[in-house]
Amino acid sequence: MTTAQTDRAAAQPRELRDFYENPAVPVASGTPRSLRQARMLATALRTRPAQTILDIGCGDGTAAATAAPLLPSHRLVGVDWSQDALRRARTRIPYAVRGELTGGGLPFGSGSVDAVLFSEVVEHLVDPDAAMDEIRRVLRPGGHLMLSTPNLAAWYNRALLLAGVQPVFSEVSLRAIHGRPGREVVGHLRLYTARALREFVAAAGFTVVRLEGAPFHGVPRPLRPLDRLACRRPSLASILLLHARKT
Repeated sequence: MTTAQTDRAAAQPRELRDFYENPAVPVASGTPRSLRQARMLATALRTRPAQTILDIGCGDGTAAATAAPLLPSHRLVGVDWSQDALRRARTRIPYAVRGELTGGGLPFGSGSVDAVLFSEVVEHLVDPDAAMDEIRRVLRPGGHLMLSTPNLAAWYNRALLLAGVQPVFSEVSLRAIHGRPGREVVGHLRLYTARALREFVAAAGFTVVRLEGAPFHGVPRPLRPLDRLACRRPSLASILLLHARKT
């Protein structure tokens, strides 16, 4: 094996956790999505006093920091299991704690949380069912879940599939992009259509309140007006924004 091959092999993640602990892996998903999601949550909480909101999978805290001005009277807590992400998050938000959705679970009591932001996380999970169970455990009865995830059936993915091209957001390797547009490997394991996401969340014990679309920051600039237009029909949008309540 040559020196270059040895260096490349050493840089490869030995397991999924190693991949997410790599500071080079993108952890922010775009301001437009964060703002839309925060507005949805602010509307849902407008008639209630100060609430505790968890941003589960907060990454570097960018999304929580973007949402915070729209949720000024509420306590926003970032949660992640990546120590590197938490170090960065603590420079942007007042509270960031370590926790995970499987294994030891979240460091919060049952029914102790009023709302959960679950942004661009579910597509990375090996066991999304267990994750939803843990989210449901910490939410109070009637508590809010704001979930966002890429849309497998986004308008451009439909065209790409017809052309025999791997859809955007889907990945076949943690080491490189193969067969689809884009340059970043972000570790997506699961993708949802609007219909699949509704059914999945309902089966986890939630009542779906609303589903909206959001644009994707990675769409080429000339196509961004079309991407914003597609948000009018969530089933075609780049990003799915779902508001549900614990049944």
